[in-house]
Formats: sequence, structure tokens, C-alpha cells
Amino acid sequence: MADVSKEELLHIANLANINIKEDELEDYLNNLKDILNFAEIVNKADTEGLEQTIGENDKCNVFRKDEVEVFEDKKALLQNAKEQERNMFKIPKVIN
Repeated sequence: MADVSKEELLHIANLANINIKEDELEDYLNNLKDILNFAEIVNKADTEGLEQTIGENDKCNVFRKDEVEVFEDKKALLQNAKEQERNMFKIPKVIN
């Protein structure tokens, strides 16, 4: 079982630039202990005989091919545009 002192918790909070109020200290201590205990359980898991894996399968780039298509009915395409200019959607400037 992980044992973390209040001083250690405050030191970690200081490093992470987290302000912990006195009345929150016990909750933070309990949460940190739970996290460390779970990490200890995971570290002790038996991995003997398991192969090292990176992903669940060997598939690579399963996305569709990016193809340009001409859309003939521009009027229908632009009918829901809030604003349009020269047969294009007009949007607010996003880069200064």
C-alpha cells in the first residue's frame, strides 16, 4: 500500500503549480494513494508468456482515398450558408 505524507503531497502540488486548500488536503491524499495503489496492482500483473504489442491489429491507414469530386449544383450547396461571396461560403476571419 502506498503511503504519501502531507509534506510529499504539498511538494508535488507545488511542482505542479496546484494550490491545495487545507480542507481539500485529505481528499487529495486519499485520491493520490488510490492512484498509486492501482499503479502497484498493474505493475504486479503477470505478463509471463504474453507477446509485446503496440496496437490491436496490423491494419494501417484504413481511411478512404481522398478524391476530388465536382459538385454541379452550387446553388443547392450554398442555400444554407449564412453568408456567401462569389459562389463560396463566407466565414469570419480566423487568423490575424
